[in-house]
Amino acid sequence: MLKSLDHPAHKVSMLLPCHTLAIAVVQIVIFSESWAFAKNINFYNVRPPLDPTPFPNSFKCFTCENAGDNYNCNRWAEDKWCPQNTQYCLTVHHFTSHGRSTSITKKCASRSECHFVGCHHSQDSEHTECRSCCEGMICNVELPTNHTNAVFAIMHAQRTSGSSAPTPYLPVLAGVFVLPLL
Repeated sequence: MLKSLDHPAHKVSMLLPCHTLAIAVVQIVIFSESWAFAKNINFYNVRPPLDPTPFPNSFKCFTCENAGDNYNCNRWAEDKWCPQNTQYCLTVHHFTSHGRSTSITKKCASRSECHFVGCHHSQDSEHTECRSCCEGMICNVELPTNHTNAVFAIMHAQRTSGSSAPTPYLPVLAGVFVLPLL
């Protein structure tokens, strides 16, 4: 005996795959829309953290290890206070001769880790490494890509206006930047 297409059991068995497919399509649309909106995150307009500071002059840096690109490094950076023995944010950027990022590392750093900022090209491969350091809350948004932005930028208080602005140290030798020991 053949079942009729109008039979209630056949209607239910046809609805389940359609319902599942509809749910999957809606979830894909929602995910893709939230992903598209996520690409519009403004990393420059980061508000100071609301959690209490662990010690005076505490700060945070974007942190990641061997990320594939700057966006994902900043987006998924661990949100934690830097250790007390650090004063700066360090960024190490490895990229190809065509400018494609291969590795990005960002972290909290001590003064000694920031002595060798600048860019150097590896002769045995087609890769360049640029390093930069900065001082301030979540200051390491951008990637160093050349000698103009692979610098050690520290905050100098302006005695006349009371404001502060990052001031990079100038190169001393062929792309090697140094911070004078105080």
